[in-house]
Amino acid sequence: MTEDKKPSGPDLTRGVTLAEFKDGKLLGHVDEEDVLLVQAGGEVFAIEPACSHYHGPLAEGLVVDDTIRCPWHHACFSLRTGEATRPPALNALAVWGVVRDGDRILVQRKHEAAKPSSAHRSAPAAEKFVIVGGGAAGFAAADTLRREGFAGAITMLSNDGAMPVDRPNLSKDYLAGSAPEDWLPLRGEDYYRDAGIDLRLDTTVSAIDAKTRSVTLGNGDKLPFDRLLLATGAEPNRLNVPGADLPHVCTLRSRADCDALIAKLKTARRCVVVGASFIGLEAAAALRTRGLDVHVVAPDPHPMGRVLGDALGDTIKALHEAHGVVFHLGATPARIGPDSVTLSNGDVLPADVVLVGIGVHPNVELAQDAGLAVERGVTVDRFLQTSAPGIYAAGDIARWPDPLTGERIRVEHWVVAERQGIVAARNLLGQQRPFDAVPFFWSQHYDLTLRYVGHAEQWDRVEIDGDLGAHDCSIAYWRGNTRLAVVTIARDLDNLKAEAAFERQTASA
Repeated sequence: MTEDKKPSGPDLTRGVTLAEFKDGKLLGHVDEEDVLLVQAGGEVFAIEPACSHYHGPLAEGLVVDDTIRCPWHHACFSLRTGEATRPPALNALAVWGVVRDGDRILVQRKHEAAKPSSAHRSAPAAEKFVIVGGGAAGFAAADTLRREGFAGAITMLSNDGAMPVDRPNLSKDYLAGSAPEDWLPLRGEDYYRDAGIDLRLDTTVSAIDAKTRSVTLGNGDKLPFDRLLLATGAEPNRLNVPGADLPHVCTLRSRADCDALIAKLKTARRCVVVGASFIGLEAAAALRTRGLDVHVVAPDPHPMGRVLGDALGDTIKALHEAHGVVFHLGATPARIGPDSVTLSNGDVLPADVVLVGIGVHPNVELAQDAGLAVERGVTVDRFLQTSAPGIYAAGDIARWPDPLTGERIRVEHWVVAERQGIVAARNLLGQQRPFDAVPFFWSQHYDLTLRYVGHAEQWDRVEIDGDLGAHDCSIAYWRGNTRLAVVTIARDLDNLKAEAAFERQTASA
């Protein structure tokens, strides 16, 4: 608590009544610390009020059974223990003891949040688990294995030079210059050492042998495994035009990509962003925040129209234009020069930096060469197991059966990858947990944040509730009588409620 900030609400050690609660919650304080009281069923719980991910206000969140969900990025916490039960939060929250004295509710002793730990490993076990990939799914799987008490060897092979990082930040606050470097790593080096996770950076895998249960590394070494998780992620699509390989042409996927781009911005004034995707437009907002002139080039008539629909795409376009971004839609780059981009319509745009954001493709070559079933991604069952027993896939490469529609889907969302990593880890341990989490992502553009829950590759009807122009609305995407996805702007609680409704749908499907 900073000196100039007073504690919130009433002193909870003196007691409050349920009549003082609003929507089942009451924000108060114990000594100098803010504490959130939450009524769930017939019980009252006391928990830290800020999400451990990006400090979202849990007082504005949703209570589901004995958990509370953050309104910003849908992290979930146990009200009983403070444990972070769903990504993107990794760290637990403190909770307090609560007692009843007649009709009064009093908060007593604090139970500190559990520190990030290497879960208890009583004795080394002989089993060897290998994780190929150092992104969201790979990290979540390794962390979960230790939390679940796995005592065997965990080897995590990453072709990245950096430890697993909070990738969504790369196109948002970190690129904008408003997030410090120490926000990026999901865990520090000591975590991997203490947890007994053999994290090997800058390590490539050249082959997987499902029969002999081994992986071959780029240097020729062979590594045996009992069970394997493939979490190889995706690679940015590249431009195929003259000049696309010039040094000022960048993509944005890894920490190294982002740092290289930021270094180029020190001497740049004009930037051309190729592609009006989420990454492209989030980056455009970050670059405008840094004061660069930004032009966006894309072949589609409406930015992100294929994902969000024309109306919402045009709203986002108008927001960017209000911040000075210039759009060139219905055009593509024809060639790139040292200081300009020539478009297919003949226009020439000055450019000190060119950022290419035209989507990604899943890294399925290892799986394909190993003889695993591959169809627009690595085919997995509802337990995330591939066509080879004991080999699982998670994250951007996994194509799994959607419990809502029964169709196979592949989703490139950070939170989905994290949640799949958790489920895959538990299934590596033989728990047979189906992956049934509802896809969720968020996208940040200046002071506007979209929250998208569900998955709609194709829809035949869009329903808008609220005012798109005023940036206060909820948008539902339907196919026939099935609501597939919901996007909200400035209606975070509605997005959480939509997520819970989708969960009920899938549970009854």
